Order: sequence, then C-alpha cells, then structure tokens
Amino acid sequence: MLAFASFCAADEPATEIPPKTDTGISVADFQYGGVWKPKGAMLSGTLLPPPALDAITLTLTDESYEVTVTGEDHSDKGIYMLDETVSPMRMAIKSTSGPNQGRIILAIYEIKGKDAMRVCYDLSGSSFPKEFKAPKGSGLYLAGYRRQKPESSDNQRSGPKQDRTKVIDEE
Repeated sequence: MLAFASFCAADEPATEIPPKTDTGISVADFQYGGVWKPKGAMLSGTLLPPPALDAITLTLTDESYEVTVTGEDHSDKGIYMLDETVSPMRMAIKSTSGPNQGRIILAIYEIKGKDAMRVCYDLSGSSFPKEFKAPKGSGLYLAGYRRQKPESSDNQRSGPKQDRTKVIDEE
C-alpha cells in the first residue's frame, strides 16, 4: 500500500505481521477499490438518519476517492494513504476538489470482512482518533461501510440464464 507522507507521522510502534480482519482475511489481501455505502454513521454523538445514509456514496480506487451525495451538484474528490502497520490502522485523506479542497482529514479504520469496513474520521484533521467512537462535541465522524455488489450483465438480461456448464463439459 501507500506510504504515509510527512504530514502523517506515526507515533505508535509498527507491527511485523500484517493484521487480519475479524474473518481472517489478511489486510494485504483486502481490496479497497469499489463502491461503498454507509450502513450506519454517527457525527459528534448524533446518529445520521437512514435517508442521509442512503444519499452518500463513497467510491475508492487504489489511491483515490470520491464522495457523492444525492441531491448535491458537487462531489468531494482526493487521494488517501494508508498505514497498515499500526493498530488501529490509519488513513490520511487529502481532498483535491470539492467542498473540502485542500483539507487533510485523519482517520482510523478496520476491515470487517471482505466487503465491510469501519472508519472513524477526525474532521478537524488535528489528530488520528484513538478509538471507534464519535461522542457528542468531538468533531468525530464514525461510519460503517458495505461494499456494493456490481450489477453483472447476467442480472440485466431478461429471460433465463444459459446453462454454460454443459458447453464446458462437452468440449
């Protein structure tokens, strides 16, 4: 993964073995890329209502992100860097365009299986959160994300699926 830049100096000792998720998946094998939707979130002690959660979409590639909110005419885009050598793992997010342009947001995260992760952001960018909590007045944003499954072309076709096992077996 990406190394942390000088603005994200680690103050905790590194571990020698990449951590594993709660389902035994190695962090080194985890794929961050994809479309993610928050399934629950709290901002400074206040739970976000389901309509707000439904409006948010996070799209990740190996190095960049985009956050879109349904009904808004702009998105927030930028890059992120990971530090998987500390516990909890850390993320530094730098917005390059949108409402947070030029800001750096520091976060901690954990992988919760191959299609789920939890992230706690310090929206002030002053320090990495210490735990996965967002108490009242903290300025912390805690979100649980689920990866969205891509629509396959088979799901978009009408009619029954062709049984391809017979074709393979006969060849």
